[in-house]
Amino acid sequence: MTAQNSKSPSSTKKTSWLIPSLALIILLLMVAWLAGFFNEQVAPATLPIQAKSVIDKENILTVQSKVTQNIEGVAASLVAKQSTTISSRMLARVAKVYVRAGDEVKQGDILIELEKSDLLAKVKEAEQQISSINARVEEAQANFNRAKELYHKKIASAFDLDKAKANFDSISAELTAAEQSKAQAETTLSYATIKSPISGKVVDRFTEPGNTAQPGTKLLTLYNPVSLRVEAQVREASALTLKPGQTINVELLSLMKVLQGKVEEIVPAANTGSRSFLVKVSIDYQQGLLPGMYARMLIPADFSKKIIIPKASITRIGQLDFVWLLENGVKQKRFIRVGNQVSINQVNVISGLSDGDTILLNKA
Repeated sequence: MTAQNSKSPSSTKKTSWLIPSLALIILLLMVAWLAGFFNEQVAPATLPIQAKSVIDKENILTVQSKVTQNIEGVAASLVAKQSTTISSRMLARVAKVYVRAGDEVKQGDILIELEKSDLLAKVKEAEQQISSINARVEEAQANFNRAKELYHKKIASAFDLDKAKANFDSISAELTAAEQSKAQAETTLSYATIKSPISGKVVDRFTEPGNTAQPGTKLLTLYNPVSLRVEAQVREASALTLKPGQTINVELLSLMKVLQGKVEEIVPAANTGSRSFLVKVSIDYQQGLLPGMYARMLIPADFSKKIIIPKASITRIGQLDFVWLLENGVKQKRFIRVGNQVSINQVNVISGLSDGDTILLNKA
């Protein structure tokens, strides 16, 4: 009788559970190893600050709240008080354009030349007509003088004298009309040469040689850089505290500057939609200022107690701000809530710090 090799059902069941169990155990061991379970654990602790930083008094700041005047920052723009749009007074083709955006020009400089051949012809025609009429005037003048002489000698009648005088007056009137026509033609000719009405800088150029210039269509825009001022819509509660001639600060974030300005004008009518007044503040000319740049009017408001620290001492991680706090020679993070920016280098801390706290001025 031949023996047959066969596995029992219980043996097969044990084998089928063994392999998945081993795989699961291996996987758990790998996860524990990657998580650092088998490494030596070090308890978290604060690190003592270097002795040099503790001794260096210039590197630390003891926080102390101060009663300061609140400043309301109002979004504003730089606007040119003196600006102009150059356009043509007649329909003509553009012959030459002498400037481009950014060029500086002086009052009276030629900006654009229009085609003027037909205008020159009209001026010459008027001059020829005047020359012809002048000859007739001289002849009529001589006839009139002769008629007066003959009339006094009782040779010519009063009718002949009146006729000569009327002829002279008629031709003189034609001469006057011809001279006015010439002046009109010369004036029209002057429109073909467009000159700068102010000294300043070209903002933009809207035409090229060969284009047709139409009356009233803008060709260039100019502004006077020295006439730049700051304009903003200020809410009525703040605007009513300002007076013409009052000095306020103006912040230019792009140039990292704070300039002193003088309230030049407060438009005496509120915007009904925003309940605000248009305030215009004059500033001294600064290199790099351009129309349309962003600025902030720093308008004085009420007084309050504030904690103000240097902006350089604050570190930002994502949306969180913190400073390095020094306690018993040990530095640690202290998360804070930052308020309005007091100046370019200082900010107001709303929460997170109290009087007497010591912070590091740098971020090390």
